Amino acid sequence: MDAARARGVRLGRPPAMTEEQVRHARDLLARPENTVTSIAKLLGVSRNTIYNYVPELKGGRLALAEATSTPELPQPTRSED
Repeated sequence: MDAARARGVRLGRPPAMTEEQVRHARDLLARPENTVTSIAKLLGVSRNTIYNYVPELKGGRLALAEATSTPELPQPTRSED
């Protein structure tokens, strides 16, 4: 095993989802009409795999929406002179 590691061989089970699949799952999860189960079926993985690869989903959909949305810029305040 040490010789394989030295050659740069990746050991162990391959990842269940690619980076592209994770991005696609996050995009789909941002829409409230999509369920975790339907997304898992679409990607050919289990619900648990979705939860493992999208850890911010464990806090609920609201936490996911906050994590993936871009922060709003603060609005300038008007001073009355």
